[in-house]
Amino acid sequence: MKRILLRTGWVVVFLAACACIASWLALRGSLPTLEGDLAIDGLRAAASAERDALGTLTVHGADRRDVTRILGYVHAQERFFEMDLMRRQAAGELAEVFGPVALEADRAARVHRLRARVEAAFALLPQADRDVLDTYRDGVNAGLEALPVRPFPYLLARTAPAPWRSEDSLLVIHAMYFALNDATNARELGHAYLDASLPPSAVAFLTASGGDWDAPLQGPAMTWPSPPSADELDLRTLDPSLLRGTEPSSGIVPGSNSFAAGGALTGGAALVANDMHLQLRAPNLWFRARLVYPDPRRPGEAVDVTGASLPGTPAIVAGSNRRIAWAFTNSYGDFTDWVRVPAIEGDADRYATPDGSEAITTHVETLRVRGGGDETLDVRETRWGPITATDADGTPLALAWTAHREGAVNLDLMQFEAAAGVDEAIMIAQRCGMPAQNLVVGDRAGNLAWTIAGRIPHRLGDADPRRPMDWSRAGTGWVGWLEPEAYPVIRNPQGDRLWTANARLLPEGRQLDVFGDGGYDFGARQRQIRDDMLGRERFAPADMLAIQLDDRALFLGRWHARLAALLAGAETTPARSRLRDALMDWNGRASTDSVAYRIVRDWRDEVTSRVLDGFAAAVRAQHDDFTMPKLAQAEHAVWMLLETQPVHLLPPGPVDWNALMLDSADRVFERLDAREGGLAAQHWGARNTARIRHPMSRALPAWAARWLDMPADALPGDANLPRVQGPSFGASERFAVAPGDEENGYFQMPGGQSGHPLSPFHGAGHADWVDGTPTPFLPGPARHVLAFKPR
Repeated sequence: MKRILLRTGWVVVFLAACACIASWLALRGSLPTLEGDLAIDGLRAAASAERDALGTLTVHGADRRDVTRILGYVHAQERFFEMDLMRRQAAGELAEVFGPVALEADRAARVHRLRARVEAAFALLPQADRDVLDTYRDGVNAGLEALPVRPFPYLLARTAPAPWRSEDSLLVIHAMYFALNDATNARELGHAYLDASLPPSAVAFLTASGGDWDAPLQGPAMTWPSPPSADELDLRTLDPSLLRGTEPSSGIVPGSNSFAAGGALTGGAALVANDMHLQLRAPNLWFRARLVYPDPRRPGEAVDVTGASLPGTPAIVAGSNRRIAWAFTNSYGDFTDWVRVPAIEGDADRYATPDGSEAITTHVETLRVRGGGDETLDVRETRWGPITATDADGTPLALAWTAHREGAVNLDLMQFEAAAGVDEAIMIAQRCGMPAQNLVVGDRAGNLAWTIAGRIPHRLGDADPRRPMDWSRAGTGWVGWLEPEAYPVIRNPQGDRLWTANARLLPEGRQLDVFGDGGYDFGARQRQIRDDMLGRERFAPADMLAIQLDDRALFLGRWHARLAALLAGAETTPARSRLRDALMDWNGRASTDSVAYRIVRDWRDEVTSRVLDGFAAAVRAQHDDFTMPKLAQAEHAVWMLLETQPVHLLPPGPVDWNALMLDSADRVFERLDAREGGLAAQHWGARNTARIRHPMSRALPAWAARWLDMPADALPGDANLPRVQGPSFGASERFAVAPGDEENGYFQMPGGQSGHPLSPFHGAGHADWVDGTPTPFLPGPARHVLAFKPR
């Protein structure tokens, strides 16, 4: 028996070793090819793909078509799984890979029917653009087929990748619409319920577009409206059971910082800086690349463009081409509207239009589910968009969203690669089919400009687009796109500086009305960047990085002062004494070792939540399931109430405003002190710890997930200051560059170029991003060269 058991044990060990070796070989077989000579179909001439020590790609080709093919080949080998996730996310097809767990996300996406829309959009593209996408598709599929083993995430998921289609690149652009717009339009729906339940003065007080923290490029800060009177609204009379908690706006919003200094402040070319704030993952969303090919417009010269490419598309999204440098931030204009669709004479399947009644179209969408039964989804659609919600009075609402419209996606962004100056860049930007963004661009001659890149809807009528509207009357609704000459443009501003940070940029008036308010971010971050810019008279790349890494908590300084004064004048308890002592380490920064910063941050959130929940409770008295929409400007309202302390706007419970603030401080102490190590161990870094994960790591045990995820670093920074940083949100890249002087620019990126744990580029450069160490903008010396030739 012992011999049998011993032999059985050795067999088990042998089989386990064989399984480990087989897994290791399969994992290695899915690694991209970095060196050698390859012949591929469709190539017109010899080309090469070089990698430096960080994995930054440099492609040399005989023309843009060959470069596109090679870029697709490399994107597929390095990032096909991530590309696949983006197209499936937009199309609502994730459950085909992940099974029933992804059905909820698929249902939310499928109502937009983007697979059908991009097929129609592809057919309408110019032939030259269709050729580009076909070439990129062929490169992607060639790269995928050349891998000895399919990309390793498919091994874990036990599925096979589906080939890339030309229109899939348009789905990737639509995935960015989802990332940068609210496809549910929850904010405007929430406004409708506020309108139906609160007096107009209260709605205006909660939903104004800006206040004294504004730092627009033109015009003054706005004045915040006064709160409602006791005759209009008294929150003390509400049933306390209606208080259920309201999430304060964290300031962590899809957006970015972008700012620039003109030639008068640099001594030469304009200097452009950018850090785009998005959800962070490993590998990163962007893929660093440099593309070099003969310039078809300038014989004897080359197009030489470097920056952030987006796998799944053939474009460099932001970067520099030695003539211009360009960058984007989310604009937060109003690009979604609700349209009321009342039934006609009780017929729920017909609705009124300016041309008479029409039938609602029903599309039956089939959701394929791996490992489960397929599901069908009925999408009821009007000429304005799908019906996805109901108004406060029960009327169905159709969603009008720019992403649905013809012309919402195109490849015009690629024309930035060869643009010669800011004027040409402006013309390109205003034709781009992409989510509308703030464009900051500078050129080699030292010129600066700002405008909107992307399509803006042309609205007719005088209805407030922030509320559900009736488009059944002639002369209302959207009529195509805004003409380029109607776009706002700022060229070479006085002071030779530009700054954008997702807050309002335009003055009150016609242009702002045309552009709309889609939920501008609170202005503290933008103001701090502006003041950082105005505090300098000369600019070099190091100055731009210092602004990007600025973690001074200027906005929270007044909250710290208020809490310190409150505790000093309050009845002493052991808990409050410990809070007072902890506040002594306030250094005015969102630094990882600061306990005081975390206390003040948490206290501000607690107070804000309770104040806003009083107003939400007034709405719940009529609509029980109401959730307060995102109110990015609510800081203005809350601070005004703390300053003026109107008793009638206290939520039920506290006897006065000091009682509310003290009770909020006590709650914060209880929560923090109950954590491991007590209050003294609750520094900001313990809360703001990196969770930058690979999409597949959640399916693995913790010891294995560490191979794929980035380290759990304590991260400085927060919302409402230039160094925007959350555990899994923040700067998806940081760069500053002057066109023509790329050699002295920098480019930082979290998550690394490769998501493969055996790749030399897995996590490469991530530590520099964490530490704020500049890495060169241009690729370094080639460590690996892959030579291509026509088959």
